[in-house]
Amino acid sequence: MQRQQFIKACLAAGTAIAAPFALAAKRLRIFREKTGFLVANGKGREDKKMTLFEGDTFYTKVSSKDTEGDIYVFESTRIKEGGPTHHLHFEQDEWWYVLQGQFLIKVGDTTYKAKAGDSVFGPRMVPHSFAKVGEGEAKLLMFFQPAGKMEEFFTKIGQGAAKGLTEAEQDKMREEHGFKRVGPPIKDFNKW
Repeated sequence: MQRQQFIKACLAAGTAIAAPFALAAKRLRIFREKTGFLVANGKGREDKKMTLFEGDTFYTKVSSKDTEGDIYVFESTRIKEGGPTHHLHFEQDEWWYVLQGQFLIKVGDTTYKAKAGDSVFGPRMVPHSFAKVGEGEAKLLMFFQPAGKMEEFFTKIGQGAAKGLTEAEQDKMREEHGFKRVGPPIKDFNKW
């Protein structure tokens, strides 16, 4: 009899100890979209747009929250020439699809001339950058897999978090969001 009581007591204690952890895990479960959704032309995922980098407009088309961090997709509308610094992502592959205009997209040692309808793939841990070239408006669809902290990074930039930061502080912010600056932006637009 004592042995059966001991086993029952152990099982009851185990259940009591495990219950709060099971409840916490259920509450922390991330919502994943199950019905699909439409994001209209000229709109962002939550009808929001971000203005970054001196007037460039970003519209989130698929939020990292929609996919439990599997992917992040945004559309970037750019007016002036140029683009980000040469950088690499520790854990994200990146894919660019040109919707309008022309871009130079450098991946590793190769620079691609991409125009509307072209796409370029950049694997994680391979340095890359891109630059809008030419006159007028240009649009680029960008895809990160997995999403990492890129959406969070762009949201913070859109809210002015990088204003007034030193280059070293900007580098720290980049690395906290999963990527590292490894060189200057593309500046020789004559390669087109």
